[in-house]
Amino acid sequence: MYLISACLLGKNTKYDGGNNYNEAVVRFSEEHSFMIVCPEAISGLPVPRPPAERVGDKVIDREGKDVTLNFQAGSAASLEKALAEAEKRGETIEGAILKANSPSCGSGIIYDGTFSKTTVSGDGCFTALLKDLGIKVITEKEINENGKF
Repeated sequence: MYLISACLLGKNTKYDGGNNYNEAVVRFSEEHSFMIVCPEAISGLPVPRPPAERVGDKVIDREGKDVTLNFQAGSAASLEKALAEAEKRGETIEGAILKANSPSCGSGIIYDGTFSKTTVSGDGCFTALLKDLGIKVITEKEINENGKF
């Protein structure tokens, strides 16, 4: 079973109320067992909401509010739900395709907290939890045109 960011499949969970629909990710989902995840939505943060970025170990929204606890709680709840779903299905979590640069789902590169679209090395909160468990995480930028993981 794979975990896929809800916004990449066209679900309107993005901070601005929209989505990040990605055709290659959709094609991948049509051929693999998957579960939709959105740590930010499961945390109880509203849609829409102010954009947020990681600043060190904190997640701060554009208005200066510390939303770290929301992101941590949403990440933990998403992981718990994913592990329970994998067990229910009798499957393992083979990997995840998550939203690039996101403070929850970014993998390897995230926005730097200046809200200027500047990136730095790092992982989102949810991605860090998955990687700690040895689960491979890629972003929509890494999936090829054929939808291969």
